[in-house]
Amino acid sequence: MKKTYLLLLLLPGVLFLTVFMVVPILLTIGSTFFDKGTFTFAGYLNFFKDPYFLKIVWTTLRVSLVTTILCIILGFPVAYFISKQGPRQKAILLALAIFPLLTSSVVRSFSWMIILGKKGLLNNALIAIGLIKEPLDILYTPTAMMIGLIHLFLPLILITLVGVLENIDPDLIKAAESLGANRFKAFVKVIVPLSVPGLIIGSILVFVGSLTAYTTPALLGGKQRVISTFLYQNAITLNDWHLASVIAVIMIVITFVVIALMNKLATKLNPKG
Repeated sequence: MKKTYLLLLLLPGVLFLTVFMVVPILLTIGSTFFDKGTFTFAGYLNFFKDPYFLKIVWTTLRVSLVTTILCIILGFPVAYFISKQGPRQKAILLALAIFPLLTSSVVRSFSWMIILGKKGLLNNALIAIGLIKEPLDILYTPTAMMIGLIHLFLPLILITLVGVLENIDPDLIKAAESLGANRFKAFVKVIVPLSVPGLIIGSILVFVGSLTAYTTPALLGGKQRVISTFLYQNAITLNDWHLASVIAVIMIVITFVVIALMNKLATKLNPKG
């Protein structure tokens, strides 16, 4: 009786996800294999034969991967510091870390446009202190996209890492040091492996978010195309829904492949979970 009651509670959510997510995804995937009523793989074959399309995929993967790596490098020390603070300080620091999420990505992207432009705050500051003579071309490049995406997704990896790091017993570090390891070696051998679950979850969130983000690449990338802006261009501007569906399916496949690879990496780094 209790099991039946729980299943009934689960039913509305399952029906909602099935009707509004699973069915549209299946219809989108199915539509890519038909062109004018004929079953064909031409959509995928044409996509992977075109160097321009492949360049877009490569740019997207490169931007997403570099963004993820930089978020880990920047976020891990900060998350470790936050996890070692007292309850009051930790709450304040986490609130400050989460605060950027309360601001629209459009507003943040326009802010970076003001900062990174040729006559923006960054170039003006670098010229004023004599480090450069000519303005740097940062805006409307993959670099600008990465900067905007790091600002967008860094809080996510901070939250996931803090949740894992604060549950690591500090006595483990003391035990490693008592066995002859210095603090750095103890950190690498103890803290890093135990933080792998948080790293993997955070990395997946950042990578998938960067892969599918539209607003930030559209505003900061300019003519630089990534998969999300290319999909929008084909669907809305060119009205080529067949190619847009192919692009959407490729994004889904890349997402699942990346998640599978990261889970496999997590198993290798921390076999005991």
